[in-house]
Amino acid sequence: MRDDAAIHVDAVVARLRSAGCVFAEDEAALLLAAAPSGRQLDALVERRAAGEPLEQVVGWAEFAGLRIIVDPCVFVPRRRSEFLVSVAVGLARPPANGSGRIPVIVDLCCGTGALGLAVATGLAGRAELHAADLDLAAVACARRNLEAAGGHVYVGDLFDPLPTGLRGRVDILICNAPYVPTGDVALLPAEARDHEPLVALDGGLDGLATLRRAASGAPGWLAPGGVLLVETSDRQAAEMAAVMAVAGLSPAVHSDEDAGATVVTGRAGCAGV
Repeated sequence: MRDDAAIHVDAVVARLRSAGCVFAEDEAALLLAAAPSGRQLDALVERRAAGEPLEQVVGWAEFAGLRIIVDPCVFVPRRRSEFLVSVAVGLARPPANGSGRIPVIVDLCCGTGALGLAVATGLAGRAELHAADLDLAAVACARRNLEAAGGHVYVGDLFDPLPTGLRGRVDILICNAPYVPTGDVALLPAEARDHEPLVALDGGLDGLATLRRAASGAPGWLAPGGVLLVETSDRQAAEMAAVMAVAGLSPAVHSDEDAGATVVTGRAGCAGV
């Protein structure tokens, strides 16, 4: 006869399956690990069965090899965004003239702060890291993730809250702003629509409203040779590349078919070029 623990696991798996969770066994293991008592486990299972994202329920997400804190009502970092991290690390240039200056990373619309932290980690932790978001819950969450790594997190819209001392110094500028067109938000999975802030999902009429503003403002903040990185859908990439060019940045489109990820980059001109 199976012991009580095994019976409890089976009950959790059955409850998750009945709620439509495809990976019920894997999710049950994470929920069991997150709950210090049977009563708390029941509460977590019911939250997940009601459609709350698993990452918000257990309080963390795995992203680029890191454990990222995820609070309720905060945008959950998507695994496809790991591609943006790899592109950013690959494009990071060593400081000019052998100055030894560490790279400056800014993560706008940062959510949990996962992307900026992952890029800094990919650069062996030798980076000056700043992040900003206008959502107060996201800022509180990002501070929990970044401050232990020496990062700074600000409240506000895009560049508005950044210290003026960052102007002309940013080597890696990430803006993982929403790019879902307003008319398509209703088509998103319910766990996103119901449990993540609309400001993190709705990208305006064609999905590029915030990204246009980011590209327009980027040249004043980027260091010579610095690069802006944004995520879009495949069908939006050409338009976003054109936006980068209009802003005076040198655009490029990077795709990973396996991850279903598209990243558009715009590099600022180097001094003397």
